[in-house]
Amino acid sequence: MKNFKSIALALVVVLSTLSVTAQTKKVDAAKSTINWVGKKVTGQHNGTVNLKDGKLVFKGKKLAGGVFTVDMNSLTSTDLQGEWLGKLNGHLKSEDFFGTEKFPTSTLVFKKVVAKSANLYTVTGDLTIKGQTNPITFDLATTANSATTKFNVNRTKYDIKYGSGSFFDNLGDKAIADEFELEVSLKF
Repeated sequence: MKNFKSIALALVVVLSTLSVTAQTKKVDAAKSTINWVGKKVTGQHNGTVNLKDGKLVFKGKKLAGGVFTVDMNSLTSTDLQGEWLGKLNGHLKSEDFFGTEKFPTSTLVFKKVVAKSANLYTVTGDLTIKGQTNPITFDLATTANSATTKFNVNRTKYDIKYGSGSFFDNLGDKAIADEFELEVSLKF
């Protein structure tokens, strides 16, 4: 009986050290920002897209997971005005690019989080754009109430090939870079 009590006590101690309570922090979509930059031979365009919802999961003080949904219909350029803004936004939302009528949201689901240093993590997740899911890896820095990252996405992996020199010849100065840059600032 004494041996059983010792084993039970040891099991309780081990389980209590393993079961660090997970804390989910809901991201404030209205205060968070996603900025994008798309480059082409003759320059670049930049703009924003809105976060629809998201959450980060922490175990103790360490990041353990995250899930995010982006409202692709909010996609807009911030470097143009008037007619040219309307034309670019319409083209970006068309089937040539993000097909927002058929694919109104994009998602990111964290699959693996590895601490690099205090409050800095390497995240590998599944990014879904235009119905295509691919793994993506990036660094994410956190504070008590925010997280930031900057990374590139290869659009051709999501069947967005318009103007890509990797798929079309003789584009000349109409070629568009395969990668676009995202800079994300999350508030929670």
